[in-house]
Amino acid sequence: MTNFQQLLQMGQQMQARFAELQSELGKQTISCSSGGGMVTVKADGRGRVRQVKIDPTVVDPADVELLEDLVLAAVSEAQQRAQQLYEEELKKLTGGMPLPFQLPQL
Repeated sequence: MTNFQQLLQMGQQMQARFAELQSELGKQTISCSSGGGMVTVKADGRGRVRQVKIDPTVVDPADVELLEDLVLAAVSEAQQRAQQLYEEELKKLTGGMPLPFQLPQL
């Protein structure tokens, strides 16, 4: 019975640490740009886009496709970096030990 209680306590501690990690990631900022800085995207550590800045010189009504590509590239990179940050922090949380269950993705 004691082993089960210890396991339950460990699970509760892990759940609390995971909630802390999610909160901490939400406070971190990742900044990525594309087109030599013409489009900059800021996202939080959970991958949620918080800001998009576009250099006015890249706004060309005749070439909207370029602007779309630049925004997509910056957003994709910010989300990828957020995922990497999440995975690194998760490894620290678990001490690199594989868990017996799958934690949710960002």
